[in-house]
This record gives sequence, C-alpha cells and structure tokens, in this order.
Amino acid sequence: MDAMKRGLVYALMATVAVFSGLMAGCGSDTVPIPHSTTFMYTSDAHYGIKRAAFSGMSSAQQVNEAMIGVMNSLQTAKLPTDGGINAGETIGPVDFAVETGDAVNRADGTVYPYSKAPASSTWPQFAADYFTTLNLKDRNGNKAPLFMTPGNHDVTNAIGYYKAPLNAASGLDATAYVAIYNLMMKPATALTNASFIGSTPDSATAAASYASDRVVTSRDVNGVHFVFVGMWPDSIARPLIDTDLSHVPATTPVILFTHDQPDAESKHFTNPITPFTINSTNKFENLLSDVFAEATPFNTPYSDAAGTTAIASTIEQGAFVTWLKTHKNIVAYFHGNDNANEFYTYTGPANDISLNVFRVDSPMKGNVSATDPTKLSFQVISIDPTAKNMTVREYLWNTKTWGSSKTVSLAPRAL
Repeated sequence: MDAMKRGLVYALMATVAVFSGLMAGCGSDTVPIPHSTTFMYTSDAHYGIKRAAFSGMSSAQQVNEAMIGVMNSLQTAKLPTDGGINAGETIGPVDFAVETGDAVNRADGTVYPYSKAPASSTWPQFAADYFTTLNLKDRNGNKAPLFMTPGNHDVTNAIGYYKAPLNAASGLDATAYVAIYNLMMKPATALTNASFIGSTPDSATAAASYASDRVVTSRDVNGVHFVFVGMWPDSIARPLIDTDLSHVPATTPVILFTHDQPDAESKHFTNPITPFTINSTNKFENLLSDVFAEATPFNTPYSDAAGTTAIASTIEQGAFVTWLKTHKNIVAYFHGNDNANEFYTYTGPANDISLNVFRVDSPMKGNVSATDPTKLSFQVISIDPTAKNMTVREYLWNTKTWGSSKTVSLAPRAL
C-alpha cells in the first residue's frame, strides 16, 4: 500500500474512532463520572462577644465577616500538593457550607455590642453574614446552601441556664434555635420564639418544646448521606437517625455533623437529681436527653466542690458506641464546641470502636487561636465519591496558608 492510500485509511480510521467515541458518550447506557464534592466547615461563631483584638478587629461580627470574606475568595485558590483528593487543583465549585452551632453567645454576662445580649439581637447579625454575605457558588453558579446544627449556647438561650439572667423564665429567647430548626427541618408550620417558649415565657414549655422539636435531618449530596444532629446523638436523636438511615443502603457513606464531641461534656447531660431541673446547685444544663448516670458526691458534673474537674460521660458514651456499632457506614464525625482544629480517631471508653473525627476551630473562642490569630482556621473538605475517600484540610484564614490535612476512607468501618 503506497503512502497516499495509507494516509486515507488512517484518516478514515480516526474519523470512525471519533464518531464512535461521540456515540458512546451519547448512549443511554453511559454512566457519567461523578464529580468530586467540596464543602467548607466552621463552627462556634459566638455572635455577641469580643475576643483579643487583631488587625483592628475584636467583635464577633468583625471577625466572622473577615473569615467569610476569605471563604468567598477561596474558590479560585489551589489546594495544596499534599497527596489528597484534588491536590494542586483549583478548589472551584463548593457544594455547601456547614456551621455546627453556637451561632450566638449565651446571654449570661456582659457581651459586645450589647449588655447581656439576647439572641433576638445577635441572631440577625449572624444571619446577615452567613446567609447573605457568605456567597459561595456551586457548579451551576447558584449560591451554595448553608447547613447548621444548634450548639449549647443556642439551646441554653431557649431553655434556660443556671446563671442570671437565664434562670428566670423572662430571660428565655429561642430566636436562634427556632431559626436553625426552621432552616434544617423545614416544618409545614414554622416554629416561632413565642410558640417555643410560650406567649408568656415558661421554662416548662421551653423544655417540652426542646424535647419534641429536635434538629435531626439529612441531605444527600453526590452519593454521600450527610446527617445533621443537634447537638449530640443522644437518646432522643438516635431513634430519629435510625429512621432516617433505614432508607439508606449499608454501603452508602454516612457523615455526622453535630456540635458536641463524641465524648460529650458531662454538664450538657440532664440533671440526675430530682426534680431534674436546671439549677445553680447541680449545674447540669439539660441539653442532652440522657440523665447523667455517673454518681458524684456533689451531685454535679464535677468531681470536686470547686467545679473544676469534670467527670467523664463514660456510661452515656457506652450507649452511643453500642448504637454506632449498628451503623458501620457512619464513617466520619464533624464537631465544634471544643474549639480547635484536630483530626483524630474516637475509640470509645472501651477502645472497641474506630471512628474518624474532625474537630474545627472557632473564630472567637479557639483554644489556641483566641490568643494567636495566626492559628485561626476553618476546614475545606474534598470527597471522591467513586473511590469513597475524603480529604479534610485546615485553612489558616488569617495568614491565608494551608495547615494540616488528612485523607480517610469512606468505606464501612471494620469496628
């Protein structure tokens, strides 16, 4: 075959190959390659308080607005070359953002810019910044949604606290809690502050509302089931999660977002002393439905009269771990409350479980960043739905540098 004939044959073969490729891409049996999922995560905004000033900022509104500005600009930045998912690539579209509570601070002390600021004053500030100014874009160019859970400060404002002024019914303010509930649960009839605490504020009414109106909901994004729980998977929340997961295949990765760490604080549980109320003698906060089972000589969450040494919630965690073992596809747990960036493995009181946990920093009350603003951070998460892997990266937003990162499998747990 001479050169001209060979050229014609090769040209025809190339044309057929291109046409076949186009037809294969249009065929009804073609399965599109899933895109990666990207989201940003922060917690504990604490609107109403001040922190040590830096760069001319000290109020929660100033600091959170600065962080949100960095979030908005980050989509054009490149991920670090750390070997994780999409390493070295531009972040690009963001599917959603998450904030896991303490949106507003508890109104039990002097706070800025108000004195003992109620949630009705500080929630509108949070909402303006997180629902309007935060303007991340998804792959369709639409505004990415913000998902939330309530934190202990949001709940305490609604049901009361053992310190003034929230020990009086007149100090109850469920503004933040009901807003988060309505955002996530989307009830046919929206909750209101008055419907939650009563037209005449009443602690018993607020407690009953909190028991019946819990934030436990989920969102499916690109093959992963994200569950949002306020404010820890306690004995009320776990059956609700069971119902939700009964419709989810056992091979589908499930990721939990909640406010409290897996080893939840003892003071957040329900007072074990009759009549089980929130009071200044026992100092339990009644934020979690489980009655605190560990006995103490002082009938408080602490092992000493000074209230400085907390008792571990060993029995309550045991029930939580037993429940986790029934859902091996719960493969990751994100939380705030403890106010620092950390990637760790939760093994439970008996060291018989292995759960990937990701703790996030607070812009206002970070264990480290409160005094060292160079450590202020939020997290950027990338998920490969095909390989079922997830990379969580710390972004140090005040210095605009990448911090630590960790890649984990989203396959069902062995333990």
